[in-house]
Amino acid sequence: MENHIEITHQTLATTLYEAALENNVDSLNELLGIDRFILDRCIIEKSCIVMQSPLHVAVKMGHLGFVKKILSVKPEMAEVVDQIKRSTPLHIAAAKKGWLPIVEMLLEVKPNMCFVHDQDGMTPLHVAAVNGNTDVLIEFLKKKHQAALERTTKGETILHLCVKNCQLDTLKALVKDTYDLELLNSGDNDGNTVRV
Repeated sequence: MENHIEITHQTLATTLYEAALENNVDSLNELLGIDRFILDRCIIEKSCIVMQSPLHVAVKMGHLGFVKKILSVKPEMAEVVDQIKRSTPLHIAAAKKGWLPIVEMLLEVKPNMCFVHDQDGMTPLHVAAVNGNTDVLIEFLKKKHQAALERTTKGETILHLCVKNCQLDTLKALVKDTYDLELLNSGDNDGNTVRV
């Protein structure tokens, strides 16, 4: 009997991940009807057969409806870090241009996730800076301005990362919109600032 239950949980988990890939909210609703704890099982460490949560998958695919449904049922899923890079769904959304509605939804549910560092020492703001995702950075600064002062393991700020990754339009927008002297004058671990 226990073996049958294990097979059923694996089948349901596989179906859940397929639904996340396909943006199939109806399938998610059916799965929740069959097993109301299916999302909880994905949060419990090492209980899933894959390395990322269904929310990570839906965010990566840009499936706004699926993301919205998961967050309405299990908002704490926004706090789950994946086993690949120790990134959150917010890290993934911050990297993608055009994913601003997903970023806004994730920030609404769990705003402090913008302070979480992945295995490379980067927060979602750092990821957005590296990728020149200006709209996302401006949204982060509206919601959690102090997150702009977070640094990578090398002491770099979002401005350092814009310069380092040739994201000059993003740098100009950040300086224009925020003009934060503390941020502008911040040096990295080698003492480099973005000011000349």
